[in-house]
Amino acid sequence: MTTKLGLFGGSFDPIHYGHVRPVQDARRRLGLERVIYLPTADPPHKPGRQVAPAFARYAMVELALLGEEGLYASARELTPGRPAYTIDSVETFRGEEPDAAIHLLIGSDSFAELPTWRRWRELIAAAHLVVLARPGWELAAIRDELAPELVRLADGGGVDFIAERPVGLSSTELRQLLARGEEPPADALPPLVLDYVRKYALYR
Repeated sequence: MTTKLGLFGGSFDPIHYGHVRPVQDARRRLGLERVIYLPTADPPHKPGRQVAPAFARYAMVELALLGEEGLYASARELTPGRPAYTIDSVETFRGEEPDAAIHLLIGSDSFAELPTWRRWRELIAAAHLVVLARPGWELAAIRDELAPELVRLADGGGVDFIAERPVGLSSTELRQLLARGEEPPADALPPLVLDYVRKYALYR
């Protein structure tokens, strides 16, 4: 029986419930056995924008996922000093689990920007795309801006669109709030992540 494996990369600076709840929704809806989070030391599309050290961000992901069924963290993309490319991670997992159906979870912004990714055509051939769509985001509204291959892929059922539940604050807004020493909303960060941020004064 083929297993369904999800991969979800990002900087997670810091990880918050907006990175967890939509992924759980996708896991249950699509029947994914596991979703593996890949905290990236140097995201190619966000150069120089990370605040917390790479291994601190990895630790926060581990803490956030401790009580989450089916969600796991991997240090595979923690490669400080050089970018980690999604296609390389997908190929590594495919080599290790050749019978798994790999699902790549990305945000709607990343879906639109996919042609800027390294070997992106190979990527969409190697993994089934799952787009975590922000509230109010509609494919129809940006069809004319998408690469023709992405339009054909979406029209042909090669992409699953999962509507995200609204989240009050982004990682950027949370960093700004924490830097001011203010209390984040109770529903924004997993408690263990907030404890870790405070203990090591990551954003002060």
